[in-house]
Amino acid sequence: MFNYNFEIKKEFKGANIPRTIRFTNRLFEKLNQTAEENDISFNLLVLQCCQFALDHYKNESSKENLEK
Repeated sequence: MFNYNFEIKKEFKGANIPRTIRFTNRLFEKLNQTAEENDISFNLLVLQCCQFALDHYKNESSKENLEK
């Protein structure tokens, strides 16, 4: 099994496309707490989480390409 380590980085400063998303209360609180503990904005943390998820995303076509 893969062990992915998420590391907080202070990048994505040029992010300026606004979107509206909805969080559950529990997820919002966990994200907000993590952002505060790492002295970064909530937005920066969400951007990094999204980038991490996309970097480690495996779909069926990528699995097939790895098996060839």
